[in-house]
Amino acid sequence: MLSQKSIRYSFVLQLVLASIILIVIFSIILYSYIKISVYRDLTNSLQKEAALVAVEKSSDLDKEKLYLFSPKLETRDQKIKTVVRLDIKSKISFKLTKKHNIHYLTIFYPYNKKDALFITITRNISSTDKLLDEIFTSVLTINFIALFLILFYALFLSRMLLLPIKSLTMKLANMNESFLQTIDPKTLPKEFAPLGKSINNLVKRIQSFSRYQKELFIGASHELKTPLAVMKTKNEVTMLKPRDSQKYIDTLKENIGTIDEMNKMISNILEIGRQESAQFEEPVEIDLIKFLKERANNFKILAYQKEKKFEIDISPQQYIIKTQPTLLVHILQNFVQNAVKFTPAGKTIYIVAKK
Repeated sequence: MLSQKSIRYSFVLQLVLASIILIVIFSIILYSYIKISVYRDLTNSLQKEAALVAVEKSSDLDKEKLYLFSPKLETRDQKIKTVVRLDIKSKISFKLTKKHNIHYLTIFYPYNKKDALFITITRNISSTDKLLDEIFTSVLTINFIALFLILFYALFLSRMLLLPIKSLTMKLANMNESFLQTIDPKTLPKEFAPLGKSINNLVKRIQSFSRYQKELFIGASHELKTPLAVMKTKNEVTMLKPRDSQKYIDTLKENIGTIDEMNKMISNILEIGRQESAQFEEPVEIDLIKFLKERANNFKILAYQKEKKFEIDISPQQYIIKTQPTLLVHILQNFVQNAVKFTPAGKTIYIVAKK
């Protein structure tokens, strides 16, 4: 359903991971706060009871009156003793112990500092630990439920966020050369408006280029059709009856001239195509000297056909450049063709290169 390289997969993964981290941090803080609060209440309760016992033991009142002022603190889950401890300082301290899988919390409350006497109250806190365990289990359960809800929400949200892209994709998929339609940016979310404008600009450029191509080829077909029809007519008229050789020669010369004009027209069309394709050509490293010498040999033949001399003076021996060869050939051909066209017969055309 989700590709590992898809934007949706990355979005869902990051959202789920971030949410899990936040939930885990919040759960740890919440559980720690509950645990600390519970144990703080326990220690405060034990400390108050120890203080009450200490007051009872040091009171000068008789036992009957004393019993009336304080509740019975010793129960099955809580034992009170007086102990001597020399290993601890005369301050209140607590100790957690475990016996037969039962947890106890003991307070050491200083009663007689001189004799190192301490009142100890040991309370069974297994019910409290059980409560904390239940709270921990509940927090884990809530975390797992939250994880599935977050995953579901992330998938739903990512699907909603990708709807504009899918809509654009459908519109672009339905387009072809005959049906190019711009997209209304107002129908897109604000974040996708620049993308819609870019697509519209591209569509307009494609429309312009397609229209230009059609006009070019329609015009070229008309331009080529006319001289071809003229040539055919001339040939048919010439062949209607026997004529002298000069008449045939004149007709052939006229046809050659017409063919030359058609060649120029075709060359122009091809030149436009070359320039369009050359714009996207990747620059490559070439030896400019070798490049010029190879082209110069072709230009020599062209010059000799026009009864013109052709010489080259190219240096240094090697010169490496990074360029687009097709465009460079086009530039070079323009120079040489102009030189061949405008140089008088018998004169010399030079190609000179120097660093």
